[in-house]
Amino acid sequence: MKESHTSFAAQFGCQDEYRREELIRLIEHSVEQLTLQELEALYYDMTTKNYIND
Repeated sequence: MKESHTSFAAQFGCQDEYRREELIRLIEHSVEQLTLQELEALYYDMTTKNYIND
């Protein structure tokens, strides 16, 4: 029973990592398309929400 749980947890972790990488690729592509003004607005928003700490 424990082996089954471990394999399920490992599979779930792999799915999480795959989804994380997929989201990063999508976000990177979207960010590359933004204008300077849009990037500055995004940067401001992310810093005020503490997603970016300079």
